[in-house]
Amino acid sequence: MATSLEELFIAPQSLSRFEPLVGEERMRETDIVARETAHRMVGRAWWNVSSTARGGGVAEMLRSLLAFARGADIDARWAVIHGTPEFFMLTKRLHHALHGMQGDGSALGEPQRRIYESTLQSNAKELLPLVRPRDVVLLHDPQTAGLAPYLARHGAIVIWRSHIGIEEPNEQTRLAWEFLDPYLQDVDATVFSREAYIPPSCKRKRWAVIPPSIDAFSAKNQPLDDATVRAILVQTGLVEGPPGDGQPIFHREDGTPARVDRQAVIIRQGRAPEWERNLIVQVSRWDPLKDPIGVMHGFAMSVSSDMPADSELVLAGPSVTAVADDPEGAETFAAVVDAWRQLPDGDRDRIHLVSLPMADIEENAAIVNALQRHAAVVVQKSLREGFGLTVTEAMWKGRPMVASRVGGIQDQITDGVDGLLVEPTDLSAFNLATRAILDDPSFAARLGANARQRIINDFLGVRHLEQYAHLLADIESARPD
Repeated sequence: MATSLEELFIAPQSLSRFEPLVGEERMRETDIVARETAHRMVGRAWWNVSSTARGGGVAEMLRSLLAFARGADIDARWAVIHGTPEFFMLTKRLHHALHGMQGDGSALGEPQRRIYESTLQSNAKELLPLVRPRDVVLLHDPQTAGLAPYLARHGAIVIWRSHIGIEEPNEQTRLAWEFLDPYLQDVDATVFSREAYIPPSCKRKRWAVIPPSIDAFSAKNQPLDDATVRAILVQTGLVEGPPGDGQPIFHREDGTPARVDRQAVIIRQGRAPEWERNLIVQVSRWDPLKDPIGVMHGFAMSVSSDMPADSELVLAGPSVTAVADDPEGAETFAAVVDAWRQLPDGDRDRIHLVSLPMADIEENAAIVNALQRHAAVVVQKSLREGFGLTVTEAMWKGRPMVASRVGGIQDQITDGVDGLLVEPTDLSAFNLATRAILDDPSFAARLGANARQRIINDFLGVRHLEQYAHLLADIESARPD
């Protein structure tokens, strides 16, 4: 049963919080852009429409960016659409197709178009009474594209944002764009994470490249000392106790302290790893494009050869019942568990499959924060990746990375400088890169320090917000009204 369109409240945050990170001169430039945009938006709202409020990088980015926009006196709002299971199965198929993958191989024909249009017509009926002419509406990903014609006729400024894509189009991307193009004819602009992702149909109109960013102050990225990290990981069952002198405490968006109380659901053979052991960690949604089975097989291959004996693998993702717009999550997780069960006992002993609690989004983020900070190596062996915010997050924490040479990951990591890049299906290269970091602590520390500086320079919210402000100014300068 589909639920109603949901509007989320976001508390404002001051842009001044960025000054200690980026410096006074950069903040002066940001303040000028913020004041100009707030003046331009007087009497209007800047809407963002997505398909979920939890799970995945889009929801996390919106929660952060809208808070800082509101702190700059911009009426930034967030609405989440509803949909049936059939709708989300269809949009997951589109998600895979935009990555050049077949997914479940289902059709993208007229019956699927009827499901898509019926769902978005229902959402449009609820959204349009809230949106005023000349409001700005930023639609996110394939799930929302079908709202664009309704909003354009309503008089809104409509921008469609794709967070996914592939450098080399194929038959699957052609099918996806044939499905989506009719809904994008009247948008004022499209936005992509990389220019290589933009199809010819969108290049005929206004477009912009705006890479994602992280929230440096969120529960997922805020500083945690080693004692707090240990206490959180012991509390959740990710490492073996005792918890030491720390407490499993983090701070929420509003600054209030909170405890990590819930435990993760972990499939493992034997005991949790001891605190001193080296953890190789991948955190992602349970999605075949993240290749969790490939990570597991690569680690198992190295265990039988020369991976250090004190190393263990943690594959972590959200509880598969908690992400509304990802119907494949449970199926993918089941496949990972089945592949794990087929490994020899000695390999299973060192591999931990972790479903993180999602009842409290900020508690979940604090657990991810602690897990990434404790990792000896963070990996992201994606087969396709629109951008890869888990890479950005780990780099922000100064962790050495091994990641696939695909998509937006390549825009974040300079190979050998602030991380290591490997071909996504080359397990030998994956193992060698991981070993290179584990075997050389000074090399690992150098990669981590460079990684953090890269994020400060290029991937914080101030840059992201400025780019949207400039895009709005460009759109309005070209509109007759």
